[in-house]
Amino acid sequence: MEHKLPTVKEIARRLNVSVSTVSRALSDHPRIGLGTKIKVRTLAKELNYEPNAKAIFFKQRKTFIVGVVLPYIREEFFSEAISGIEAAAMEHDYTILFGQSYDNPDREKQVVDAMKKQRVDGLIISLSKQTNKYEHLQALDKFDIPVVYFDRVPAMEDVHKVYCDLYQGTTEMVKWLFNRGYRRVAFINGPDKLPASKERLKGYLEGVSRQKLKIDMQMVENTDLSKESTHLAMKKLLSLKHRPHAIITFNDYVHMDAVQYAEQQQVRINKDIAFVSYANLPITNYTAYPPLASIEQYPYGQGKKAMELLMQIMNNKASAVPELNYYVEKITPTLVMHH
Repeated sequence: MEHKLPTVKEIARRLNVSVSTVSRALSDHPRIGLGTKIKVRTLAKELNYEPNAKAIFFKQRKTFIVGVVLPYIREEFFSEAISGIEAAAMEHDYTILFGQSYDNPDREKQVVDAMKKQRVDGLIISLSKQTNKYEHLQALDKFDIPVVYFDRVPAMEDVHKVYCDLYQGTTEMVKWLFNRGYRRVAFINGPDKLPASKERLKGYLEGVSRQKLKIDMQMVENTDLSKESTHLAMKKLLSLKHRPHAIITFNDYVHMDAVQYAEQQQVRINKDIAFVSYANLPITNYTAYPPLASIEQYPYGQGKKAMELLMQIMNNKASAVPELNYYVEKITPTLVMHH
């Protein structure tokens, strides 16, 4: 025999009260007496009553779901970030709807569109490495869906974003290398379109300039984050007449690919050439050659902060508080030494 889910009507019938009384009691309405609230909630618990999500949405215009779009969940950085997002979401009784862009702008648009159709209350996104147009995200404003960017954020002023101050972190890293005697510091940066790549490059150029040295752009290469592209960047750097003393890599994954190629070329890692990186992922502790130093970018903290910011924006909107000014949170990174 099929068991029907208990409803507000059934609770009302059993207690001989109106449906509106039950609804108000369950939502803790001040006009309902404590005794009635206790009776309603006790029976609701006995019947295993669950509020109807569609009915709540119809009444409150909220789904209590937040969309989250990341490039790859397989990357430890983003899996840490989503843990922070989820922790903050649960504190506010929200659940997350998760999608991956696979670093593809078309896929990113497809995922964002699907979340819009699911009527998410808000969206948190870390952009794909190729994304340089934002119409698909700006369009969410028409549907009253606020967006918070984190980590990979657009170079725009009129958006909410949470990210690490990689400009400052990179200048500190260059200084750290020079203080240890590394004079020829090369840099394998990420894709040109990523604002995070531009921040790193700006920090690198400033860091070298502060050492009163002439900038040599032959020491700067780019990778599209694939192993093949990183190997090609390493090939170019190792073929220079004067090889670098140290190499800064875009992140710990690029570091591992760069080290793999260097080792194949009989380079003694962190002896002939020192390697430093970004992200400070725990996985590097299990590799043969972790970077000498890595910039901690606090992915869990970035994710948690992004969700807390989104909740603040949504709550302000719901309570008719004047619109929150566009909020930018720059998280200060930490240079972590591994040796």
